[in-house]
Amino acid sequence: MGFNVRRGYRSSSMILGLATRNALRRLRVRLTPASGREVALRNARMATAADVRAQFANTRGLMTKLAQMAGYLDAEVDPDLRAALASFQRDAPTMEFALAEATILAEIPDFYRLVKEVDPLPVASASIGQVHRGRLRSGEEIAIKVQFPDAAALIGADLDNAGLVAGALKLLFPSMATGEMADELVLRLEEELDYTNEARRTQTFADYYQDHPFIVVPRVNFALSSPHVLVTQYLHGRSFEEVLSEPQSVRDAYGEVLFRFVFRSLYRLRLFNGDPHPGNYLFLKDGRIGFLDFGFTKEFTQAEIELFESMIQAMVLDRDKPRFAKIVYAAGLVTKDDLDPEAIADFFRDFYDIVADDRVFSVTSAYASALLRHTFDHSHPVAKYLNVPRAFVVLQRINLGLYALLGYLGATANWRAIASEIWPFVAAPPTTPIGEAEQPWLQRHPPQ
Repeated sequence: MGFNVRRGYRSSSMILGLATRNALRRLRVRLTPASGREVALRNARMATAADVRAQFANTRGLMTKLAQMAGYLDAEVDPDLRAALASFQRDAPTMEFALAEATILAEIPDFYRLVKEVDPLPVASASIGQVHRGRLRSGEEIAIKVQFPDAAALIGADLDNAGLVAGALKLLFPSMATGEMADELVLRLEEELDYTNEARRTQTFADYYQDHPFIVVPRVNFALSSPHVLVTQYLHGRSFEEVLSEPQSVRDAYGEVLFRFVFRSLYRLRLFNGDPHPGNYLFLKDGRIGFLDFGFTKEFTQAEIELFESMIQAMVLDRDKPRFAKIVYAAGLVTKDDLDPEAIADFFRDFYDIVADDRVFSVTSAYASALLRHTFDHSHPVAKYLNVPRAFVVLQRINLGLYALLGYLGATANWRAIASEIWPFVAAPPTTPIGEAEQPWLQRHPPQ
């Protein structure tokens, strides 16, 4: 895929313009007398939010992915700016239905032999495609995900121009080193272009979680799916934002189900759904959570899973800092082998904090944001010797996304006790009502 010079120039100019205007606003705030600085800061933030909303309004591809992530990942980002981006989680730019239908019929000529009707207005839109609601002639409701015709070209331009993404992230997170996050985004978007892979992965999750008391994954209709069209069962439910007003006990339960889904999938399936933004969850009337969008799913090797397990055992269970230091060095996470094990453990300790002790722990947005900043903090004495192997880039993305969601929920639980149920090397008995209810299903679904 070649670089689209015109689009790359336009995107670069957009980021440069945003950054320049934001810098000027910040300068004006600093030059404002102290008595009026609070108002000036508020006005500057509102202006930047409106600017970002306007500039991102017609973007797709990697820029939309960036907007989606920025809209939820860090709750400490200015709320006006975050709100300006939040709509991209479900309402990114769309294409006319005629274009979507042309893609459908080009790849599935007898589509309407099985499909009775399709709503021409999309119910959701994402970085490279949009979703329409339809109905089979049998009466079953379906979700029809159609890729934008220019998605491959858009991603090709982004792959050749990753610097603009780092610049955009720097605008949103000025205190962080953002290159690693930008590189990871660029690499993963290319994998999402083939809906055939997504169909297979989605069905793997759907098969495994069939009849789960709290988790549902929509079934795939393979007869109506192709490389650029994905048809699945349609799920009805509330959005993530809608459940934030529920009582804390309900939000705690939702948080526990999210936690169980992420780590049960890792240790039982060796699969990770690496796109945890809020638009990919639906909260059903019966209390289950619907998990959507498996375009970016990482399959880990058994050796990688065993590596993750050995790190947990050394850091959490045995609290053996020298052994933990040797493991992370052998894994390629640290490039210098004579660093103080205490310093290495000190840097990585934050990532194990919620499961470090047998205690009740409330995940807050402030906690999740602090963990995000720690990830990109290069001031720690170990930081300049850090490396992020490919498997850990994926692992860290889902961890940070999960903690961000738990933070918005304010989810409280004994995460160590729940994790001990899930960790294969512990396999503790259930400690919560959700864990108890899950037992019959677990017996029917052994590790893959």
